[in-house]
This record gives sequence, structure tokens and C-alpha cells, in this order.
Amino acid sequence: MSAYPKTLDRLIQELSKLPGIGEKTAQRLAFHIINLPAEDINQLSGAIHAAKERIMLCENCFNITDQKVCEICSDTKRDPSLICVVQNSRDIYAIEKTREYHGLYHVLHGAISPLDGIGPQDIKARELLIRIGKEEIKEVIMATNATVEGEATAMYLGNLITPLGVTVTRLAKGIPIGADLEYTDEITIIKAFEGRSKL
Repeated sequence: MSAYPKTLDRLIQELSKLPGIGEKTAQRLAFHIINLPAEDINQLSGAIHAAKERIMLCENCFNITDQKVCEICSDTKRDPSLICVVQNSRDIYAIEKTREYHGLYHVLHGAISPLDGIGPQDIKARELLIRIGKEEIKEVIMATNATVEGEATAMYLGNLITPLGVTVTRLAKGIPIGADLEYTDEITIIKAFEGRSKL
């Protein structure tokens, strides 16, 4: 039985469902929230509702956006002949922080993992191939995570793309095996881009 009132206990339980939030952190957040002025609570609640209602996938690259086409795909200063393939949208923001990459992206929304029942049809692999067929792409950079699933996905896509006459490269191994791109520091990502090689 919880020592907290039911409404506070429910708030703690909901907050603890968030990734990286344990029960102690959820308790601290809950107490912080209940001590906020009503206006701040309304702004927080409104921001959550607006994000849920307005965030969608870019119709070109499948990055998250609040427009039909994301800002990166709309940017005419970027190199449209380069596509960097990532597993999720968070990886884009990790790469963008380096300010070294000036091409476009393609978000797979996952990686091939037969043990988890995830095949090529469960990620945006088909959409990538369609995109390569429509656009004048010179190079596809595989920036999937340095995990077994990420490597398998990169190899699978590389085997499909190479016969199309498009150069396929893989980020250099500056990123530690087993690490997620979104948690990698900027210098390591820069070095990985500089040292990328043909797949």
C-alpha cells in the first residue's frame, strides 16, 4: 500500500513509465509538478498534447516533423545526392550537432532483428529503395547503430543498393560497438564520418 494519496501515486506510476525514469526520479518529478503554478502545469500539459497531435513523419525521409516535409528536406543548401540512413530520429539530432554533414537523411524506424520478429518489411527499407529510384543519389551512408542488428541492417540494405549503381558507405568504427548513435559525443561522430568506407 502506498503512503501517497492515490492521485499522487498515479502520477508517480505514470512518470516511472518514461524511459530512464526510476521510481525515485518519478517521485521527485511528481512533487516538483504538484508544486508548480497552475499556469506552468497548463503549459506543460499543452506542450505534451500539441506534440502528440502535431508531430508526424516527413513524407520524404520519415524524420519527425510538424510539417509535411521536414526542415532538413526543405533546405535547398543541403546536398540532395547524399542520404545518411539512421535507425531513429534521435540519431539525426546527434549528427546535426556536429555541423559536418550537409546531405539528407532517411530514418528506418528500427533495425532488422529476426530474433525479435523484425524484418525488412517492418522498417522503412522499401521506402529507401523507392527514394533511391526516384532521386539522383550518388552515395548512401549507413549510420545504423554499431550493434548486431545495426550491422545486419546495413549489410542487407547495402546488398540491395549497390547493384543500383549507388555508392554505399558505412560510418567508420569510431563509434563503440554496442553504443547508440544518439549518446555518442560529437568528436567521435565527426571522426566516424571522416573515416567512413565502402560497404
